[in-house]
Amino acid sequence: MHLTNSAPPVTPRNRHLRWCVALAAGCALLFGVLAALVQTGWEPLARLDHGWIDGMHRYARESTAWTASVQTLSDIGGTITMRTLLGLTAVWLWLIGARVLAGWVVAQTLVGWGMQWLLKLSFDRQRPSFPDPVSHAGGPAFPSGHAMASTITCAVLAGLLWSQTRRGGRIAACTIAVLTVLTIGWTRIALGVHWPSDVLGGWLASGFVLGAVTIGVELWRPGALARDVRRVNWRTRPRVQRVLVSPPRPAPYDPPFDDAAERPDGATG
Repeated sequence: MHLTNSAPPVTPRNRHLRWCVALAAGCALLFGVLAALVQTGWEPLARLDHGWIDGMHRYARESTAWTASVQTLSDIGGTITMRTLLGLTAVWLWLIGARVLAGWVVAQTLVGWGMQWLLKLSFDRQRPSFPDPVSHAGGPAFPSGHAMASTITCAVLAGLLWSQTRRGGRIAACTIAVLTVLTIGWTRIALGVHWPSDVLGGWLASGFVLGAVTIGVELWRPGALARDVRRVNWRTRPRVQRVLVSPPRPAPYDPPFDDAAERPDGATG
């Protein structure tokens, strides 16, 4: 009698799903803890929020040029800009035939936008208030919409570039994405329109959206995302690579001139 291992093999798709489940579950758990601390007014968190906001607001009042530059960065990385980038990416993917991948991008955009307002209206947290504010923003504070939109957009774009580049390109793409997300989140705190916990909540909520949407698409169309990624790779691969990898053709034999018979002017030596 032979004993065999009946456990199914771990495929790349299964591994990818496990990572997405871990991302969604972990971010949802951490967001729930953070939201509970925000709602109950946990004193250490409240001190941290007020300490950061008060210190940055004092500096923002004293340095108008610095404040203007921070406001510009915040405007550039706003929710409209980020969602426009995702929309253009989805259109491009649709045009090259990566329809499921395009739908995944659209779903990330729409679910992220809907989740943002659902959470904002559910918690209805007040924004920081100053008698002399340096910037204004409307709507509830928790979680930060800028933080959610920038995280989802940068993660999606970095993910699409991941399979297109080698190790150096991947490191560069991830570094730029992380720095962009951190910078945009920091500008919202520096301008006094969000508490630090609002920004952290936005990052956690966007992690849940990224994982949950990917799980939904994978269960709906198993393997379709991977096939579309391969399609994108094929469509975007530089044509010059085909020339570079092809074996060189041998040069035709060109014999030297044979005295007068081969000399172009017919003269002898």
